[in-house]
Amino acid sequence: MTRDSTHFEMDNDEQIDRSLALWEIVSVVISCLIAEWVITAVVGESHPLIAVPIVLAFALMFLSHRLRGESLRDLGFRLDNFGQAVGLLIVPMVIVSAILLVIGYFRGSLDFFRWRGGQSILGMPLLGILWGLLQQYALQGFINRRAQIVWGPGVVSILVVALLFGAFHLPNPALTLATFAGGLLWATVYQRAPNLFALALSHGLMTWILISTLPGGLLHGLRVGYKFIG
Repeated sequence: MTRDSTHFEMDNDEQIDRSLALWEIVSVVISCLIAEWVITAVVGESHPLIAVPIVLAFALMFLSHRLRGESLRDLGFRLDNFGQAVGLLIVPMVIVSAILLVIGYFRGSLDFFRWRGGQSILGMPLLGILWGLLQQYALQGFINRRAQIVWGPGVVSILVVALLFGAFHLPNPALTLATFAGGLLWATVYQRAPNLFALALSHGLMTWILISTLPGGLLHGLRVGYKFIG
């Protein structure tokens, strides 16, 4: 086998891998959008049928990880770089939090018990962190990693991740903008220090601050997809 033919085969394998990674991203995104828009519109948000496309999406992700030999540590379930990830997150979080607190103060909308009807000031943020871990796993541990296969690390793959995260929150305008901005930060940090625990902590805390500072009507109860208009 000549050097040129070997190089061609390597390029062909890389192209196949990129195409497969792109197909994986599209499949997961479509499954989520079907749950948000189609099934919710047909049977309602509380019907168990809504879990079907989500379960299929996670099954695809788990199978993909297994076939690619990705470990939990590879995905970001690790502690060795937790401090590094927090260090990258802390300054943007403090700046955004300060801006939101000022807005909430002058708009008279500060209420740290607002999240889910005034439940525990700690209980809901903790649940938000767990929900954030699930979202960040799908967004970063899967979509971000696949986006880097397709477009490489850097601006393009980060932007794709952020745009998709924002798209999942359409047509809620304020939430779409907030999640796009958050997606930019979290995707950037993940590519530099892949730690899902730090991202989940950031996700949960920033969601709590967002809900506690902005007027309730602006966020429309965090409704997205068909629930926003249905």
